[in-house]
Formats: sequence, C-alpha cells, structure tokens
Amino acid sequence: MAKSRLLARPVEHIDVTAFDGRAVVDTYRSAAFQARNLAEGADVFAEMLEEPRGVVILTLAGSLVSAGLKEALLTLVECDMVDVIVATGAIVVDQDFFEALGFRHYMAPGSVEAPVASDEELRELGIDRIYDTYIDEAELQVCDETVAQVLDGMAARAYSSREVVREMGQYLARSHGDARSIVLSAYRKDVPVFVPALSDSSAGFGAIAHRARASAAGLPHIAFDSAKDFHELARIKLAAPETGLLMVGGGVPKNFAQDAVVAARMLVEGGGEEGGDPGPADIPMHKYAVQLTVADVRDGGLSGSTLREATTWGKVETARERMVYGEATITLSLLASDAYHRGIWRRREARRLGRLFTGEPHGPESLARRPLAPEPPARQPLGPGPPAHRGLAGGPT
Repeated sequence: MAKSRLLARPVEHIDVTAFDGRAVVDTYRSAAFQARNLAEGADVFAEMLEEPRGVVILTLAGSLVSAGLKEALLTLVECDMVDVIVATGAIVVDQDFFEALGFRHYMAPGSVEAPVASDEELRELGIDRIYDTYIDEAELQVCDETVAQVLDGMAARAYSSREVVREMGQYLARSHGDARSIVLSAYRKDVPVFVPALSDSSAGFGAIAHRARASAAGLPHIAFDSAKDFHELARIKLAAPETGLLMVGGGVPKNFAQDAVVAARMLVEGGGEEGGDPGPADIPMHKYAVQLTVADVRDGGLSGSTLREATTWGKVETARERMVYGEATITLSLLASDAYHRGIWRRREARRLGRLFTGEPHGPESLARRPLAPEPPARQPLGPGPPAHRGLAGGPT
C-alpha cells in the first residue's frame, strides 16, 4: 500500500470535557472489582484537589499521547489539577512535542491481529508502529533535529530535565504558540516537567547531534544532569506540606516521584538545606496516591507493585490510596472527566511550582518553606535556536 493510504486517519484525542464522567463513576461506586476501585480512586483524586496546601504530582508512562489521551492530560494541566509532572521521554518528546511541531499519530488500518501491511513493509516505507498506531519516521527525525537545535541555543552547562523541557516549551511559545501541547501548557502554567530518562527519547538523539556539532566546532556542549533532577524534585517535596500522586502506568516516573520523599529526607540529613528545619522526621510521606495500571504484582516488578508496598519504603501513606487495574484510555478518560465536571479545580489556586527555581512569587503564600537559588549566569550558546518550521528532510522550508 502507498504510505499516504496508511497514514490517512489521524488519532483524534478524547475530549473529557465533552461528556460527564460523573454519571459512570457514580454508578461504579456501588459495584465491585475495578469499577469500584475506579470510583474510589476518583474520590481520592478529588481529595487531593481539595487539600488547601496540597501539591499533585502526575506521573506518566506508556504510549498515552499517541493513544489519544493528550486532551485529557491537557485538561488536568490547564485546569490547575496537577502541579508537577514526571513522565517518560517518549510521552514528552516523541509524542507531545512531536505533535506540537504539527505532526500526527495515525490509526493503523485493519487490526493488530490482521494488519493491512506487515511490519517489514512498514519498515521499508519508513513507518514506525506503536501497537495499533503509526508514526512517520521522517517526521520523527525532524523532531530529533528540532530538539538538537533547541539544545544548540542553550548555554553550555549541565541541566536538569525540567530545565530542558522548559526550554522546549519556550521554543513552542515562540514558534508554535497555537499548538495543543502538554509541554507548552506546562511552560505557560509554570508546571515543572521532569523526564528522569530524558536520553531515552528524541531528546537523546537530539543531544547526540548537538554534541557532535559542538565537538566539530571546538565548543563545549550541554549535558543532562540526572542528579539535579532528583535534587529539584526533592526540593519541591520540601516546599510542599502535603503531596498526592496520580500515576498513569508505572516504570521510572512512578518510582522517581515516590523516591522524592526519601531524597528530601536525605537533603535535610546531609545538611544541604539552609535553616536546618524541618528535620528528616518531619518530611511526610505522600498523603494520597492513585495508580492506573495494567501491571500486577506477580512478577515483583515496580510497575505493578502496590501502593501499600511503597509504605514499607517510607514513601506512601496507606490512609488514602487506591490501585485501579485497567487500561488508561478508559480509566484516565473517566477519572479526568469526573474531576473536570466535579469542578473542584475552579476554586483551586495554581501552585506555579516552576517559579520556585527562579525566586518568583508562586501559589498559595503558605505553600513553600523557602525559595530555591537561581541558576548561575548563562554562558555563550552554541548557535541560534531552531527555525519556526522545518521540512520533512530536516532542513528549513
């Protein structure tokens, strides 16, 4: 088949504001199994939003944007229902930033069991497959190069993933200001976005291109600092009296967000925080936690480990937690729609935790215990930022 016929039906994102999920969730509350778990998980999420000084940390793993969940996630960001995001590089860069550049994911014709084109044929056509979704490899390479040029425009030093994603959001604000993008909305809302495994994405390929160009020009290059990621998230935990986790999938984002509690205690124990207060014993575990997952506990893997297991590690309290076993295109859509139509977010003040790192005013006055030190002065970047639009071959149009 021609490539154009295989890439003919774009994935349309689910609009959780267009239907009232409360009707389904309310019905589920008196049922059993995962219906009841989802309803109770929605109630726990509502409690997170009602916490006066609470901070909600959203963790994301899996092919969520490519599957049609971008608008559901955007609703959470734009309506101030999440304050921090921890995600995979695939979601943030290869899927969301990719679509913000004007590209799309496509519905595969046929079915996974009876595909119209074999994987070998897709490879010859330059089409990548994500289960029942297609993506154009040539467009993905444009994403790689655009990230590389964003890095080229940054001063040569070590950056946390939050800083890199913020630069990407700033680029989108300049060049693709009308895009429907989590990266862009998080930038505008001062929602910190952490990608602990940032190299495992288009950002990694972009970093390779950036380093090669810098080396060829005899110039220094930027670097990803994973320890700085951990430090910054721990500082957020220190600033937030009460925290809740909404986890979609598992993997690195789940563990990274949970570990913020332990890391914050280590910061205080090590004397790295000015003032010496609070003490390590005063750093509370995450008060609320909901995980939407298809993984289970039988293989001992982290993605399926229960939230009660996390209590033994000193990470999550057991009072208000819920595991919901179900696929995210269904469970997250219902939970997000329920939260939107409950309307708690309408009286919730934006936390704007990204401003913690610049010393700007942020969120409820009582939220933060102390501001964070600003970044050191920038050095000369490698070159100009990327052009507003790029062609499929990677060059300017």
